[in-house]
Amino acid sequence: MVHRAEIESNLPLSESTFLILLSLAGGPRHGYGILKDVAALSQDRVQLSTGTLYGALKRMLAQDWIERAGADLSSGSSAARAGRPRRYYVLTGLGRGLLEAELARLRSLVAAARPRTEEMQA
Repeated sequence: MVHRAEIESNLPLSESTFLILLSLAGGPRHGYGILKDVAALSQDRVQLSTGTLYGALKRMLAQDWIERAGADLSSGSSAARAGRPRRYYVLTGLGRGLLEAELARLRSLVAAARPRTEEMQA
């Protein structure tokens, strides 16, 4: 069971953490897939290095925000054939709760900003 206090104590999320969790919201992904998806989600504004990504994944695994999916979901891939099975990651209930809470927080910020920015444009 996900506790609200545990979620709120981890907010706000850093942009890179938010984008990694958002990338995994669509289903299991391996590291390279996450790197490419984060770049696409941010319109190439956020380019994670492999060291940054795997450090973040290690931290998120330890915090139970994500978990490893089955061994290699793409057994026919070139990486698997070369003896380097890809590790896939998925969101846990806690990770999904964090992502949903951060989305709600960001929506509320945008809602608060909208009337002010409309005044500026008038």
